[in-house]
Amino acid sequence: MIDFEARKIVEALRSGVSSRAAGLYFTSARQGLLSHLSNILRDVCDNKTSTGMIVSGKYGEGKTHLLNTVFNMAHDDNMVVSMISISKETPLDKMHVIYKKLLNNTYLPGRVQPGFMEALSSITPNSPVASDLLAYSAKHLDVDKLYYLFRSYLNTDDINEKFLLQSDLEGDFINITTLKQIYKRIFLETVKYNENFVRTKHMIDYFSMINRLFLAMGYNGWVILFDETELVGSLGKKTRLKSYSNMSKFLFPNEKLLATFSIFAITDSYFEDVIEGKHEYENLSETELDADDRLAAENALRALVTAKQLQPLSDEEIIEVLEKLIVFYKRAYDWQPEIDMKEIIRKTKDRGYLLRTRIRACVEYLDQLYQYNDVSDIKIDQLGQLVYEDDAPSLDELAGL
Repeated sequence: MIDFEARKIVEALRSGVSSRAAGLYFTSARQGLLSHLSNILRDVCDNKTSTGMIVSGKYGEGKTHLLNTVFNMAHDDNMVVSMISISKETPLDKMHVIYKKLLNNTYLPGRVQPGFMEALSSITPNSPVASDLLAYSAKHLDVDKLYYLFRSYLNTDDINEKFLLQSDLEGDFINITTLKQIYKRIFLETVKYNENFVRTKHMIDYFSMINRLFLAMGYNGWVILFDETELVGSLGKKTRLKSYSNMSKFLFPNEKLLATFSIFAITDSYFEDVIEGKHEYENLSETELDADDRLAAENALRALVTAKQLQPLSDEEIIEVLEKLIVFYKRAYDWQPEIDMKEIIRKTKDRGYLLRTRIRACVEYLDQLYQYNDVSDIKIDQLGQLVYEDDAPSLDELAGL
């Protein structure tokens, strides 16, 4: 009988695209690193601390697969998971964009699809969760906008207002005057902000509020996964430095984030190509940044330089992965041939050292054997490397010209 879950995994591996399903089942390699990550997750949950790490590795060596594995580990520990890829459309220098993208890709434990707003809509005004969040937003955030917004969200009886307020919590910010009008209609009180919310300055409040919401809902913590962080290197100089400053908010202990663990995955050529190649330390001293941003960016650069390197898998680990792949392939196509493991290893060994390439070569071997009952040459070859372009100015830099 065909196993469609197994077929989905094989199709993902054939394409070279990592998936959550593959991360769930292919966890035998790098046991030392996975054990270390498991201990970090447990410590973060137990002590309600925040921390982060950078994982560096060659293109196609398993960074995204590792993130997907951590994704499943976190759900097993009853932690909420958010995962995005950095790109020019999701730039790390703009926290309000990162926030919105993360919320759109946030998965509650036990859920296949992203999203949690239906859980938020079930909170009643006088519930313990509501009381906790209102007290927190009134006293522990930099600005008090979210207190007025969340209190209005809980108490409005107008569907359109509820939609506007929920959209703000999801990252589509409403005008502060509109919020004042909604609040006054509901409570007959005039809002007096302690400070006007500015999305370029106060976005950590939103991360902190959502973080507190997850804990109040009974989850043990929040795991935030950033893939393809190397795309920061293709941005303009000022944009890169701001990106490093924002990275530090997730990499180091942050009193605004409780029980939160963040991982940034990046190619191992970033140090040579960008930090050294684009003279980031010199840029840091020459570019106008305030003292806090400069220190934060410097700390992030130091973390990038000392990032944990993914070590190439041993022959034994690769064989174990390929053996598991063969099991899934047989289940996917309800096919039970005699497989010569030594022949597969011989046919795929000259495809290079990258795990992704070895896996795709193994899938091609099995495809030929399944379709033709014979195997000729394997066509899968080494994958290309990322090439950094010359600095492109950011929109902010262009606006200042």
